[in-house]
Amino acid sequence: MTGPEDAGLTLAGKVLLITGATQGLGAEIAREAARRGAQAIALAGRSVENGAAVAAEMRALGTDARHFPADLSAPEAPQTLVAAVLDWQGRVDGLVNAAGLTDRAGCVDGTLADWDRLFALNARAPFFMMQGVIRAALAAGHPASIVNILSMNAHCGGPDLAIYAATKGALATLTRNAAHAHMADRIRVNGINMGWAATDAERDMQARRLGKGADWEARAAAGMPLGRLLRADEVARLTVYLLSDYAGLQTGTLIDLEQRVLGAPGDPPA
Repeated sequence: MTGPEDAGLTLAGKVLLITGATQGLGAEIAREAARRGAQAIALAGRSVENGAAVAAEMRALGTDARHFPADLSAPEAPQTLVAAVLDWQGRVDGLVNAAGLTDRAGCVDGTLADWDRLFALNARAPFFMMQGVIRAALAAGHPASIVNILSMNAHCGGPDLAIYAATKGALATLTRNAAHAHMADRIRVNGINMGWAATDAERDMQARRLGKGADWEARAAAGMPLGRLLRADEVARLTVYLLSDYAGLQTGTLIDLEQRVLGAPGDPPA
């Protein structure tokens, strides 16, 4: 809900491209963007059924929306996707790289296949998505805003998250590098280091793949300072703020959205 304190936070007139937008966090970001008046949203993701459903939600909120089927682990997918969205709307004002994998792989058990799979989707794809949007913005001479969804694990990560953490660390560096390179071009690039959130992917990972059962979230929440995990809508609101002109000249920032302060006494490793 919009109140007097955030009445200026709008995405009116903006065309957005959101990856991982057919479910979970990406879909929640799309909903918040539509509520904030986005003109058009390109929803990238693999599920045609989910994509059609999310696009229908966007249109019900008054935003033009289209699902673009995409498997971003394929090398050519980012270039193809950006080109398709440009054909559809003629420009991209905002990009959100929300697609990602959270597969476990540590220093002892990580494989070459783990490395290639995680880096392909979590680092390579966002880089080439940024490249496509930045090139289009430069060619048209218009500003753009990019938000990369990262993780607190980019700071270190648990033992079973070595490769995943490395992908997010790589994306953190790429976020700052792109922000620095294109500041004068009015292309802003920021990132969000998400804390532990009960996204669709995390629920599947914890409950099914790691075998922690349906009550894993309640047990995990009990150990958190605020008695709950981070919510997708909280990440979505911050993402929309960074996309909007309300963020001013903010660029090159990596925001820790977490229930602790890194380096504080008793702080556990990320």
